[in-house]
Amino acid sequence: MIVLGYNGFSRGAELFGRLYGATGVGRNLLVGHDAAAALVVDGELVAAVEEERLSRAKKTSDFPVHAIEWCLKSAGVGLDQVDVFAFPWRFSPTVAEEMITQICDSDLPVTAKFDALRSTGELYTDMLGRDAVYGDFVQRTGYEPDPNKLVLVPHHLAHLMCGAYLAGGGDAAFLVSDGRAETLSSVMGEVRDGVVRLFEESSVPMTSSLGVAYGRITRYLGFVPNNDEYKVMGLAAYGPPPRHNPLLEHVVRLHENGTYTISIPRDKDAYYALFDSLFDGDGEKREEFDFRVKVAGMAQHMVEAITAHQLRTLTAASSLDTLLFEGGLALNCVANTKMLERSSFTGMEVSFGASDPGVAIGAAVYTAGLRNRPATAATTPYLGPSYDEREILDALKEYADRVEWQEEPDAASVADRTAELLAGKNVVGWFQGRAEFGPRALGNRSILANPSFPDIKDIINLRVKHREPFRPFAPVVLESEAPRVFEMGKKTSSPYMTFVFPVRKEYRERIPGACHVDGTARVQTVDERQNPALAELLRAFTARTEVPCLLNTSFNVAGEPIVCSPRDALDCFLATEIDYLVIDRYVVTKKGS
Repeated sequence: MIVLGYNGFSRGAELFGRLYGATGVGRNLLVGHDAAAALVVDGELVAAVEEERLSRAKKTSDFPVHAIEWCLKSAGVGLDQVDVFAFPWRFSPTVAEEMITQICDSDLPVTAKFDALRSTGELYTDMLGRDAVYGDFVQRTGYEPDPNKLVLVPHHLAHLMCGAYLAGGGDAAFLVSDGRAETLSSVMGEVRDGVVRLFEESSVPMTSSLGVAYGRITRYLGFVPNNDEYKVMGLAAYGPPPRHNPLLEHVVRLHENGTYTISIPRDKDAYYALFDSLFDGDGEKREEFDFRVKVAGMAQHMVEAITAHQLRTLTAASSLDTLLFEGGLALNCVANTKMLERSSFTGMEVSFGASDPGVAIGAAVYTAGLRNRPATAATTPYLGPSYDEREILDALKEYADRVEWQEEPDAASVADRTAELLAGKNVVGWFQGRAEFGPRALGNRSILANPSFPDIKDIINLRVKHREPFRPFAPVVLESEAPRVFEMGKKTSSPYMTFVFPVRKEYRERIPGACHVDGTARVQTVDERQNPALAELLRAFTARTEVPCLLNTSFNVAGEPIVCSPRDALDCFLATEIDYLVIDRYVVTKKGS
């Protein structure tokens, strides 16, 4: 059975921009962002790629025509051979009725209700409804499948199935929390023998979305909502935990069944005024670093308090030992670690596709049947395009007036030469094998450096990534070495950068470039099976320097997607102060450098 999962709408940006003002700073506040495609063949995930990696439009919500084409081509499959097309949104007539009822029952003035109904009707007819989704597919692909082959999967279920599949398909309790699904923002329950049981009484409506609340604080602090929340998380570490939190005192109400109510106005001017009153803020203070740190700390504390409240209900209702956490909130790696360590769960999994790129995978997995996952199926984030030697050489020759390169004879020589470069204060672009999927997996499209230099973080932030100086970088370490360097707690590995761990005291001065201001690090562990090239590089680097890890960040600059092709890598290399570029077996330098 061949299943193609995909996420994205051709008219999403246009309709949300015109109807709801999702433009400029609010450009990502729409349905279908992080468009992607994934292919499942006989129960095994064989290919997945985000549309942005190919179209080069960051966080695009467009129909993923390039991603679909690549997934099918990589597997040698035609559209006519696909058995099911799985889409991770189910705006059924029943859901539409709920949307209408919510508008009619709201406290909006009558004229505003009519406006909201008109906008919702246009959005449903032209984009969200089944006929619109099918028509979009036909128009963009040029292929007209049997309409019964299009399966609409509820959004939260797609999130859950992505996490369940990538965790190996075993029994687990689950929590899914994000900005919005069809009408809910958070659900919890269990997966047993591949069957999902939802604890419906603990579902949280979209009107109390924790993700939306965090996004509004993100915007209040001058960042882009549904994009820059990780900056707020990073800022929170610069101050102590709040002694009292006005958000929990005046905005959030916790209920006995694990639900909660969040009362923040939808209008930007109104919630700015609310936050100014709660945080003693104004236009000038919002630009101050210390004020941003204070507010970020309260936002982070709010997330941790609410998720802890949800877990208390979940642990009381489920006897299972493992927790799956998926959805946009699962990218908050600081909260993730506290959720695990402070709960009775012995294990917790957050996938590399936890946010909306992963729903393309989840929709396909759900439709293929979680229980059909082969026992031998590999769990890997390296699901995207790779490039052969001819394609790499063609790209290098295209840039021959600006770069020169040296070919290494084999993988061991590549590791030794790269380790030699990284022993000094050099920044290296690392491009190997298949591209990673999602925002929390690196290793094949990475920027690497030696974390033993105290100023390496500033060098990369300012001269390479072009981003705020307070932003930390993460270390990548051999899984076998991780417990020696980091306090791993209940975790034995962390392959997807979805948890943070304290750096052991004896290593904080040895790896200052990969240590955040609070003494923690968002660790990515690597082993020989998962990424043999990076594991070999880590061994070579450690043998040469006695430094047990590398600084590891995504191969891109601020505002750009992570590089995918050799040409993308060369463009980024030449536009920044990256010192060396290692593509497959080729070590590339800039002419005249």
